[in-house]
Amino acid sequence: MRQAGGAAFGICASGVQEMPEINRPLSPHLSVYKWQVANTLSILHRATGVFLTLGALALVTWIVSAAIGPDSYAGVQAVLAGPLGLLVLFGFSFAFFYHLGNGIRHLFWDAGYGFDKHVARMSGWFTFIAAVLVTLAFWLGVAV
Repeated sequence: MRQAGGAAFGICASGVQEMPEINRPLSPHLSVYKWQVANTLSILHRATGVFLTLGALALVTWIVSAAIGPDSYAGVQAVLAGPLGLLVLFGFSFAFFYHLGNGIRHLFWDAGYGFDKHVARMSGWFTFIAAVLVTLAFWLGVAV
Protein backbone atom coordinates (compact mmCIF):
# COMPACT_ATOMS: atom_id res chain seq x y z
CA MET A 1 0.00 0.00 0.00
CA ARG A 2 1.07 3.52 -0.77
CA GLN A 3 0.16 6.59 1.27
CA ALA A 4 -0.95 9.76 -0.53
CA GLY A 5 -2.21 12.70 1.45
CA GLY A 6 -3.09 10.52 4.43
CA ALA A 7 -5.22 8.06 2.40
CA ALA A 8 -4.04 4.55 1.61
CA PHE A 9 -4.24 3.40 -2.02
CA GLY A 10 -4.23 -0.30 -2.82
CA ILE A 11 -3.90 -2.39 -5.97
CA CYS A 12 -6.74 -4.81 -6.71
CA ALA A 13 -6.39 -8.27 -8.25
CA SER A 14 -6.72 -6.88 -11.79
CA GLY A 15 -3.82 -4.51 -11.17
CA VAL A 16 -5.96 -1.38 -11.13
CA GLN A 17 -5.37 1.14 -8.39
CA GLU A 18 -8.26 1.31 -5.93
CA MET A 19 -9.55 4.48 -4.34
CA PRO A 20 -9.74 4.40 -0.57
CA GLU A 21 -13.12 4.11 1.14
CA ILE A 22 -13.63 7.38 3.00
CA ASN A 23 -16.89 8.18 4.74
CA ARG A 24 -17.45 11.80 3.79
CA PRO A 25 -20.75 13.63 3.89
CA LEU A 26 -22.48 14.05 0.55
CA SER A 27 -22.90 17.51 -0.90
CA PRO A 28 -26.25 19.16 -0.22
CA HIS A 29 -28.74 18.44 -2.93
CA LEU A 30 -31.98 20.00 -4.12
CA SER A 31 -33.94 18.24 -1.39
CA VAL A 32 -32.03 20.19 1.27
CA TYR A 33 -32.92 23.63 -0.01
CA LYS A 34 -36.28 25.36 0.24
CA TRP A 35 -37.56 26.36 -3.20
CA GLN A 36 -37.71 30.13 -3.53
CA VAL A 37 -38.80 32.75 -6.03
CA ALA A 38 -35.14 33.57 -6.73
CA ASN A 39 -34.45 29.98 -7.85
CA THR A 40 -37.36 30.06 -10.27
CA LEU A 41 -36.46 33.47 -11.69
CA SER A 42 -32.84 32.46 -12.18
CA ILE A 43 -33.82 29.30 -14.04
CA LEU A 44 -36.40 31.24 -16.07
CA HIS A 45 -33.76 33.82 -17.01
CA ARG A 46 -31.46 31.09 -18.31
CA ALA A 47 -34.29 29.30 -20.12
CA THR A 48 -35.43 32.51 -21.81
CA GLY A 49 -31.85 33.13 -22.92
CA VAL A 50 -31.78 29.71 -24.59
CA PHE A 51 -35.22 30.29 -26.11
CA LEU A 52 -34.09 33.68 -27.48
CA THR A 53 -31.15 31.99 -29.16
CA LEU A 54 -33.46 29.47 -30.81
CA GLY A 55 -35.84 32.29 -31.73
CA ALA A 56 -32.98 34.15 -33.37
CA LEU A 57 -32.39 31.10 -35.57
CA ALA A 58 -36.09 31.15 -36.52
CA LEU A 59 -35.80 34.85 -37.34
CA VAL A 60 -32.78 34.18 -39.55
CA THR A 61 -34.72 31.39 -41.26
CA TRP A 62 -37.57 33.80 -41.94
CA ILE A 63 -35.22 36.47 -43.35
CA VAL A 64 -33.29 33.97 -45.50
CA SER A 65 -36.56 32.57 -46.85
CA ALA A 66 -37.49 36.09 -47.94
CA ALA A 67 -34.14 36.38 -49.73
CA ILE A 68 -34.55 33.01 -51.46
CA GLY A 69 -37.87 33.84 -53.05
CA PRO A 70 -41.62 34.15 -52.68
CA ASP A 71 -42.32 30.42 -52.54
CA SER A 72 -39.85 29.84 -49.72
CA TYR A 73 -41.10 32.91 -47.87
CA ALA A 74 -44.72 31.80 -48.21
CA GLY A 75 -43.84 28.39 -46.74
CA VAL A 76 -42.12 29.85 -43.68
CA GLN A 77 -44.86 32.46 -43.29
CA ALA A 78 -47.50 29.70 -43.35
CA VAL A 79 -45.71 27.84 -40.55
CA LEU A 80 -45.32 30.98 -38.43
CA ALA A 81 -48.95 32.02 -39.00
CA GLY A 82 -50.26 28.61 -37.89
CA PRO A 83 -51.30 27.84 -34.32
CA LEU A 84 -47.95 26.31 -33.33
CA GLY A 85 -46.04 29.13 -34.99
CA LEU A 86 -48.10 31.76 -33.17
CA LEU A 87 -47.54 29.96 -29.87
CA VAL A 88 -43.78 29.93 -30.50
CA LEU A 89 -43.83 33.63 -31.43
CA PHE A 90 -45.86 34.42 -28.30
CA GLY A 91 -43.33 32.51 -26.19
CA PHE A 92 -40.47 34.24 -27.99
CA SER A 93 -41.93 37.67 -27.23
CA PHE A 94 -42.43 36.75 -23.55
CA ALA A 95 -38.84 35.47 -23.42
CA PHE A 96 -37.64 38.73 -24.95
CA PHE A 97 -39.54 40.97 -22.52
CA TYR A 98 -38.69 38.86 -19.46
CA HIS A 99 -35.01 38.59 -20.36
CA LEU A 100 -34.87 42.33 -21.04
CA GLY A 101 -36.54 43.21 -17.74
CA ASN A 102 -34.42 40.79 -15.75
CA GLY A 103 -31.30 42.11 -17.48
CA ILE A 104 -32.20 45.62 -16.33
CA ARG A 105 -32.74 44.22 -12.84
CA HIS A 106 -29.27 42.70 -12.95
CA LEU A 107 -27.82 46.05 -14.04
CA PHE A 108 -29.20 47.56 -10.83
CA TRP A 109 -27.57 44.72 -8.91
CA ASP A 110 -24.29 45.43 -10.69
CA ALA A 111 -24.57 49.02 -9.46
CA GLY A 112 -25.10 47.74 -5.91
CA TYR A 113 -28.86 48.34 -5.58
CA GLY A 114 -31.63 45.91 -4.76
CA PHE A 115 -29.79 43.26 -2.73
CA ASP A 116 -32.11 43.51 0.27
CA LYS A 117 -34.06 40.24 0.49
CA HIS A 118 -37.46 41.93 0.31
CA VAL A 119 -36.43 44.27 -2.55
CA ALA A 120 -34.89 41.40 -4.54
CA ARG A 121 -38.05 39.32 -4.16
CA MET A 122 -40.36 42.19 -5.07
CA SER A 123 -38.26 43.24 -8.07
CA GLY A 124 -38.33 39.63 -9.27
CA TRP A 125 -42.11 39.49 -9.08
CA PHE A 126 -42.35 42.91 -10.71
CA THR A 127 -40.12 41.77 -13.57
CA PHE A 128 -42.18 38.64 -14.17
CA ILE A 129 -45.57 40.37 -13.98
CA ALA A 130 -44.35 43.25 -16.16
CA ALA A 131 -43.12 40.76 -18.77
CA VAL A 132 -46.52 39.06 -18.83
CA LEU A 133 -48.38 42.38 -19.12
CA VAL A 134 -46.06 43.81 -21.79
CA THR A 135 -46.29 40.56 -23.78
CA LEU A 136 -50.09 40.68 -23.65
CA ALA A 137 -50.11 44.39 -24.58
CA PHE A 138 -47.74 43.70 -27.46
CA TRP A 139 -49.91 40.90 -28.83
CA LEU A 140 -53.15 42.79 -28.35
CA GLY A 141 -51.59 45.79 -30.09
CA VAL A 142 -50.34 43.61 -32.94
CA ALA A 143 -53.75 41.97 -33.34
CA VAL A 144 -55.60 45.28 -33.60
